[in-house]
Amino acid sequence: MYEQQQRPDQPTGQAADMAGQRAEHGPLAGFTVGVTAARRADELGALLQRRGAAVLHAPALRIVQLADDSELLAATKELIDRVPDVVVATTAIGFRGWVEAADGWGLGEALLDRLRGVELLARGPKVKGAIRAAGLTEEWSPSSESMAEVLDRLLEEGVDGRRIAVQLHGEPLPGFVESLRAGGAEVVGVPVYRWMPPEDLSPVDRLLDATVSRGVDALTFTSAPAAASLLSRAEERGLLPELLAALHHDVLPACVGPVTALPLQARGVDTVQPERFRLGPLVQLLCQELPGRARSLPIAGHRVEIRGHAVLVDGDLKPVPPAGMSLLRALSRRPGWVVARAELLRALPGAGRDEHAVETAMARLRTALGAPKLIQTVVKRGYRLALDPAADAKYADV
Repeated sequence: MYEQQQRPDQPTGQAADMAGQRAEHGPLAGFTVGVTAARRADELGALLQRRGAAVLHAPALRIVQLADDSELLAATKELIDRVPDVVVATTAIGFRGWVEAADGWGLGEALLDRLRGVELLARGPKVKGAIRAAGLTEEWSPSSESMAEVLDRLLEEGVDGRRIAVQLHGEPLPGFVESLRAGGAEVVGVPVYRWMPPEDLSPVDRLLDATVSRGVDALTFTSAPAAASLLSRAEERGLLPELLAALHHDVLPACVGPVTALPLQARGVDTVQPERFRLGPLVQLLCQELPGRARSLPIAGHRVEIRGHAVLVDGDLKPVPPAGMSLLRALSRRPGWVVARAELLRALPGAGRDEHAVETAMARLRTALGAPKLIQTVVKRGYRLALDPAADAKYADV
């Protein structure tokens, strides 16, 4: 699990100093991002942390290689004995694993010889790289990296009577395979690896708990099986309605591409996706989306931006305890209005019935913010944000 990178706070002054402070703490400072990836999780986590995010990593699945699997061996021998017309390579890791497994069985050269004489299609740039690293050349690759575009090409060419091998990418491709078979093709599946649930489910459960309690601001998905696995685990625990509610309203679901988003879209969840289906653009998208969703208010002569687990006060990052963030969010929903202690008590996680808990959490919140005048005490009524007078009219009807 990743830890939030701590950066030393510096005094702020004029606008240039504030801009420098923002650059130092990063655009994702104060936000917590959940990472569900099994592969390249370290790379994604490092990219997020370098931009200031706290990262909660819980691989929602694991990859089981099938190098010793009799099913893969049988498929490989069959394709060597009866050469296909077309081979569709769907993932770089899968194609490399297939060639490596064949090498281990003493069939590597025979497999590559067969692949040199067929129409070799690559789903995307990474797969093209793996194909070329094996000394082969792909005939075509879709610009969209979509299996749907691969299917369209094959059907336009005509598949009746053709033998097509499809390197499976961890789960069956029923729509793809069925469409080819309906068109008259003979389809041979090549199962190089499978997605399986993680052996230790406790990190996934912690991530689910954090999501439904709004302890994370975004969830990232880099594969459709990971998204499906997280939804399945939530359903097993009876948390699916709460998870979907969080993803609909408060927690941003960010997918590396449209294929990854399909399991979420099937549940009615809208996602954000970068234009280029890569980790870097995915992180850049979060750098735009999350700060844009933060509440920014003019309070007591300061610019206050409320983020997931921290607050920017005039660009200065102020980490705030969870109870304090709960109070601040409750106050910010009606900026400038008095919020009763009883209502604030309900906003506190597990506070019980003692309104003294509100006073204690409020004192810690004021200390964390470093500007006590941001929050005013209204005697016998509650608390309010000291909204600047010029902003009162704007928020009067909130």
